[in-house]
Amino acid sequence: MAVEACRALGSHLRGGVVVGSTDFAAPPPLEGIRGQHPEPGDGSREAGWRALSVARGAGQDDELLVLLSGGASALMACPADGITLDDKRRTTSVLLRSGADIYALNTVRKHLSAIKGGWLAAATAALCRTLAVSDVVGDDLSVIGSGPTVADATTFAVARAVLEQYGGLGAYPVAVVDRVTRGVAGECAETPKPGDARLARATAEVVGSRHDAMRGAADAARARGFDVRVIDAPITGEARVAARRHLDAVTRSPWAQHRPLCVLSSGETTVTVRGTGRGGRNQEFALAGAGPLASMAGTVMLASVGTDGVDGPTDAAGAIVDRSTIARAREAGLDAEAVLADNNAYELLDRVGDLVRTGPTDTNVGDLQVLLLA
Repeated sequence: MAVEACRALGSHLRGGVVVGSTDFAAPPPLEGIRGQHPEPGDGSREAGWRALSVARGAGQDDELLVLLSGGASALMACPADGITLDDKRRTTSVLLRSGADIYALNTVRKHLSAIKGGWLAAATAALCRTLAVSDVVGDDLSVIGSGPTVADATTFAVARAVLEQYGGLGAYPVAVVDRVTRGVAGECAETPKPGDARLARATAEVVGSRHDAMRGAADAARARGFDVRVIDAPITGEARVAARRHLDAVTRSPWAQHRPLCVLSSGETTVTVRGTGRGGRNQEFALAGAGPLASMAGTVMLASVGTDGVDGPTDAAGAIVDRSTIARAREAGLDAEAVLADNNAYELLDRVGDLVRTGPTDTNVGDLQVLLLA
């Protein structure tokens, strides 16, 4: 996005900052900063404060162009007063391990931040325009990147309820619970709400989403002779449950006997971590789906991948499984159900050669699932 903006704007572009999760060369005249993901690091903090500085330095006759993508919540971090970067990291970790979805996670993030939840747009006198690539089911601009340039309808009370639901208040840093509690009491400023005058000159729109990924995959499948069915409803919920529910729904569909058939879906599942293993939501989805595949007739394959090339704290984007995955795992001395119970899908899928490793793609529009039947 930054490269294309530089090409399109040319000499009109005076400067700015671009943040990524890997080492990269920022196109001039932009400054490049490497942030961290999925938990914020020192680079994320540097990037957040630098972005705020750019916003504050823009005048009324300027235009602040914000190019937003999935992952921005972690890559660009400005802890609110009284909150440390470690507080934010620990809070993010507990929420992720407790199965919080992106709406719940970003509700809390916005109330621990000086940049999220509309604060970036509120910091500038310039006209603020946001173009967002969405990794959020529903493409809610207040959730993408925790909505740094759009109004936030959530409250400290909602954020506190999220903490209570996912892990309980005792699981979080004292400073986090204290800030949220003071916010509920009106002692901390709420995020800018709809109608806030500070956001009157801010606009935002989604320019890419999971639907674009599905359209691209559908075109590729049709070019290869597949009959294609696209499931518009997002795939959500606990990954292992969602996988089995998805396969059951497909096999019950009236068009399920078409061959060769490609079924496309997308969304974002969650994982409640109860074990000590490694993996990610796409790996759990694929491994949970491998069981039903084993009893299906013909040639069947299921892929679940993160479009950003990253699935959980691993080097894999996801996995591709087929009818033989469970049998190959048994031959390697691994039981799929036990592995899932330990949240250790990575080990099994790595041992049987079913992981997908693409490396970071730098574009995140959520997760894509592909089911092939021939």
